[in-house]
Amino acid sequence: MAQYQPVMTVPELQSFLRQAFPAEAQARIGVVVEIAPGLTRMHLDPGPESLRPGDLVSGPTQMALVDVAAYAVLLAHIGPQAMAVTSNLNIAFLRGARRARVIADARLLKLGRRLATIDVRLWQNDPDDPVAQATVTYALPG
Repeated sequence: MAQYQPVMTVPELQSFLRQAFPAEAQARIGVVVEIAPGLTRMHLDPGPESLRPGDLVSGPTQMALVDVAAYAVLLAHIGPQAMAVTSNLNIAFLRGARRARVIADARLLKLGRRLATIDVRLWQNDPDDPVAQATVTYALPG
């Protein structure tokens, strides 16, 4: 796999995401906690608005975290380009995510001129025991 080098720092990326998303969405998009070559890690502490019956983190909340994490890893490696857009998101919910912090590890699988493919794994206590796995494709501005 190609070794992708980040071009943004955690504070730069977090600042960009805060500006790119409306204020009312801030509590639901997660926080960037790490950037490494080809990887961005985020976390989300779900509030009551993020839950479904059974005190589980809802599917839409998990999908939103996946999408933001994929966007974050892409931007961390190409710079702040607001017009990179999701063109495909395929997610598998592997088990219920309890009402607790959800970690998103987003890894660049391929970064091309027009498309980027990203693997995102959501987990809670053990990165080897994911609650969801997604493959996301982003279309890059031309």
